[in-house]
Amino acid sequence: MLSAMILAAGRGQRLAPVTDKTPKPLLDVGGKALIDHHLDALQAAGITHVVVNVAHLGDQIIEHLRKLSSDSIDVLISQEPEGALETGGGIFQAVDKIKTDPFLVLNGDVITDLDLDTLPTGIEDLAHLVLVPNPDHHPEGDFLLDQDRVRPPDGCKGQSLLTYSGIGVFQKALFSKCRPGRFPLGPLLHHAAREDRLSGRIYRGQWIDVGTLERLERARSEMRVP
Repeated sequence: MLSAMILAAGRGQRLAPVTDKTPKPLLDVGGKALIDHHLDALQAAGITHVVVNVAHLGDQIIEHLRKLSSDSIDVLISQEPEGALETGGGIFQAVDKIKTDPFLVLNGDVITDLDLDTLPTGIEDLAHLVLVPNPDHHPEGDFLLDQDRVRPPDGCKGQSLLTYSGIGVFQKALFSKCRPGRFPLGPLLHHAAREDRLSGRIYRGQWIDVGTLERLERARSEMRVP
């Protein structure tokens, strides 16, 4: 069974002023916090060990998670400095806290009805990515999906790309050459794709990147919440 990491350290500047006082993972969608949707999905998939990184208004997230603590899920905190470490740096700092290899990573600001137990628990590649059709705010996409192989956008002119959903299964080896500090995840994934060490799948179900006030309202009005 996989362990998981929820990326929850971002500032959420495009959601200001809402996120000036409330961290993005605690924004309400469908009567519960964004992060709670992830925790419920993880528990439904049988995943009981979760690492959550925090920075902006992190004390609120920690207190929220403390109140949710139960015997059915073990949540560890990876505290980041003010300004956070971006996606790559945040995962790298927390990697020793993650019990399994590979492990599941979820962006804390997406909401989806994807069944997490459909993701592979063992992979030979450096990562397995869930890709989605390009949303309006990201029409150019990120990667080409060739059967189950994820290809870089280089040289894919004229071919339809897809968007990385913020959900993936990662080998710790993806971060083996990294150093502590602030860095994004994207360049690591593109490098792995160029080496043909990324697999993936497309998901066409419900998925929203809750990155702006407009998309937050869309999530609140459109998502079918159980």
